[in-house]
Amino acid sequence: MSDDFDHPDVVLRPHGPMLVRGATSVRDADGTVHPVERPVVALCRCDKSSRLPWCDGTHKVIPRQ
Repeated sequence: MSDDFDHPDVVLRPHGPMLVRGATSVRDADGTVHPVERPVVALCRCDKSSRLPWCDGTHKVIPRQ
């Protein structure tokens, strides 16, 4: 059995985006498929980005509760 998996790596950044490494596409909540052309992409988790599904850094200016 091999320890290699054929899937992207995902890292959740505290109070920040979801970093995805190795994806070829991302499907958003509406079902739209977005091609990925970079080795690592940042996906918005605060739902406030002007570039959804991509993170634009808006989470940095949202007050945390």
